[in-house]
Amino acid sequence: MAANGDVANKVGTYGLALAARAAGVPFLVAAPESTLDEATPSGAAIPIEQRADEEVTVPAAPAGTRALNFAFDITPAELVTAVVTEKRLILRAAARS
Repeated sequence: MAANGDVANKVGTYGLALAARAAGVPFLVAAPESTLDEATPSGAAIPIEQRADEEVTVPAAPAGTRALNFAFDITPAELVTAVVTEKRLILRAAARS
């Protein structure tokens, strides 16, 4: 998690956060304290791992098909209601408004 509260997680987390916002449901992130990174200013500074094309193309697509296969996405802090760690609950001010 970046200093501004942006969160990197498996692909799909951002979509779930958007759905929670649309439904008026709080969106909580559970994360270990060790992943809170004050040295990373925002999600834009988090490198996103790209995995092999074959993870999503085989066996469904023709041989040689290329794909962008990102392992993580970035959920903006404004969609996160709170972060729960093993030590504390961090309420996100922007999400409460």
